[in-house]
Amino acid sequence: MAGGWLDRSRIIAPPGWNRWLVPPAALSVHLAIGQAYAWSVFKPPLEQALGLSGTQSALPFQFGIVMLGLSAAFGGTLVERNGPRWAMFVSAVCFSAGFLISALGVLTEQFWLVVLGYGCVGGIGLGIGYISPVSTLIKWFPDRPGMATGIAIMGFGGGALIASPWSSEMLDTFGTDTGGIATAFAVHGVVYAVFMSLGVWLVRVPADPPPASPGGAPMPAAAAMARVSAGTAAIRVSARTALRTPQFWCLWVVLCCNVTAGIGILEKAAPMIQDFFAETDVPVSAAAAAGFVALLSLCNMSGRLVWSSTSDLVGRKNIYRLYLGAGALLYLTLALAGNASKPLFLVATLLLLSFYGGGFATIPAYLRDLFGTYQVGAIHGRLLTAWSVAGVLGPLIVNAIADSQESAGHSGPDLYTVSFFVMIGLLVTGFVANELVRPVAARHHEPEPEAAPSPEPKGATR
Repeated sequence: MAGGWLDRSRIIAPPGWNRWLVPPAALSVHLAIGQAYAWSVFKPPLEQALGLSGTQSALPFQFGIVMLGLSAAFGGTLVERNGPRWAMFVSAVCFSAGFLISALGVLTEQFWLVVLGYGCVGGIGLGIGYISPVSTLIKWFPDRPGMATGIAIMGFGGGALIASPWSSEMLDTFGTDTGGIATAFAVHGVVYAVFMSLGVWLVRVPADPPPASPGGAPMPAAAAMARVSAGTAAIRVSARTALRTPQFWCLWVVLCCNVTAGIGILEKAAPMIQDFFAETDVPVSAAAAAGFVALLSLCNMSGRLVWSSTSDLVGRKNIYRLYLGAGALLYLTLALAGNASKPLFLVATLLLLSFYGGGFATIPAYLRDLFGTYQVGAIHGRLLTAWSVAGVLGPLIVNAIADSQESAGHSGPDLYTVSFFVMIGLLVTGFVANELVRPVAARHHEPEPEAAPSPEPKGATR
């Protein structure tokens, strides 16, 4: 029975299970859904084949990010209740079906089907898939939650490094007419379904309480759990209660500000670097701009692992001080330096994108520190509505200001100076919100579950 196979009780790890098999399971999902960052590869062919504007061709991506946040928010409780295998399966079905619906839409020249397929149905797969392994990884790695979630969420940032060249190669092979694009979409749907199924099959949850090895010694995960401080282990805050705490909304502001500052660059990376240095002696070519986008994706990916792992050593509040405070200084540097130095521009933007990725990977561990592991997946899902807002806000700020500056006769770095100062203001706001975060009051904690009575030994007398 499919439902039984997907049930949480079917994936409880047996004694001796290696917890290091769980991150690859998470990566199989995140590397697939990370294709979202490579949507721009399909924009020019779609615009030419279907007669779309740049704004129209961005709609599937924008709907996908919005649905990511909404499905994560509304599906978080279901993910916690039904377990990671169920969530990964739903994600694989929705994400792959989104490509197949999009293929039909392109083939029949019905763009609304592309928006529905990739943006809405596929967006649900993005959201459910994104949060599916988070609470499981935190429970397997209570000693290093930042590193564990960083490994998985790194895949989402790096998915474009695989998808971009792969998609480009398919378009070169199949063609950029409606038939070629539809074939590329269909191949994506089938291949990603198979790839994500590896995670569905491999994922396991730890036993509660963690089992011992046959010799009686605690398993690695159990030993790690024993090292978690008693204060953190005792925190049990439900998702519903978390929404009524100031800590949740402070972190919502932190995430929204950090994502807005990063995604504004990411969405307009190639034209931004070309505009910045268009009036210099050595302008940036289209090929070099594409290489810049790849570098940003690499920093986005590596930042998710490096910075989130660092947070295990320096603390979550301190690492967000770096993301937000240093991020504001980097934007100030870009605004003041203009096009004076390409290396300076590259270093600043690459660091900003590493902070952007690191912020995503660190937030689950921050939530775990504040609210415990009880319903951390559901809480994380609700917090990702900040991503939905930022996914619209960041590109809107950068594009709208650049368009207005261009209409006023400005060019080069002047197109972006105002938006950079807006980003500084947002990052300072996020910095303040991070400083306001305090431990969650004990009145918000759920009571500890009562332990089952131990059975009496045979032969015991009353």
